[in-house]
Amino acid sequence: MSVAELFSLKGKNAFVTGATGYIGEQFCLALAEAGAHVIVQGRNQEAVSHLVSNIKSLKGSAEPAVFDLQDKNSTEKYFELIKFESLNILVNNAYNGVGGTISSSLEQHYRDSYEIGMVVVQRLFKLFTPLLLEGNRQDGLASCINIASMYGVVAPDLSVYESESGSNPPFYGAVKAALIQWSKYAACEYGAQGIRVNCISPGPFPNLDVQNTNSEFVNKLAAKVPMKRIGNVKELKGAIVFLASNASSYVNGINLKVDGGWTCQ
Repeated sequence: MSVAELFSLKGKNAFVTGATGYIGEQFCLALAEAGAHVIVQGRNQEAVSHLVSNIKSLKGSAEPAVFDLQDKNSTEKYFELIKFESLNILVNNAYNGVGGTISSSLEQHYRDSYEIGMVVVQRLFKLFTPLLLEGNRQDGLASCINIASMYGVVAPDLSVYESESGSNPPFYGAVKAALIQWSKYAACEYGAQGIRVNCISPGPFPNLDVQNTNSEFVNKLAAKVPMKRIGNVKELKGAIVFLASNASSYVNGINLKVDGGWTCQ
């Protein structure tokens, strides 16, 4: 098998949660460019439809999956209606939350963070397990990729942030650390069944709005990176395709850090 064939996702099904966000969109585009049929999950019908149309305009293949991941009934209803019989790639990317510090955080912030960052991941993985097993049986490919963060590995430097409410919060890093550990556990439990489970931990990838309106903050982030720059969101595309494809067929249980070296320090 050639290198190009190893990285090809032609004919494979990929499901991406939180797909319409700044990072999720790039994951979808990358998987589609590699040949996958991408199931685009999100809560906002308009945003999901726009991304599906964009993928199709680029000669890719995609379909919408509009439901609220945190609503168990809506999630289970979606699974009753799906038409695809196998899944090769599951990307758990969804997250939403607020900023804060330990002193300003509420107990509910921790519960909300854990719900979207861990409980939803567990629920989706269990629901998709039969389809992932079928994907492995049919194609020899079943890959679950959980999107963690550099802050699941190291604590943020609070001096970078301008206010408590705008700081990266403690519950975010805590749930991302939990996700990294869960991924290792799942890799051990399901590896023998042909389902690989890995993480990607992005580093500083501030969205375009932040880049355009807060250059001082962006410069502070860049100064902390050994490469002395923030990441371009397109630099995550290679990582997702690598872990999704047979190019990583013997890679299981890792946390692939795409952070310019931030966590090396």
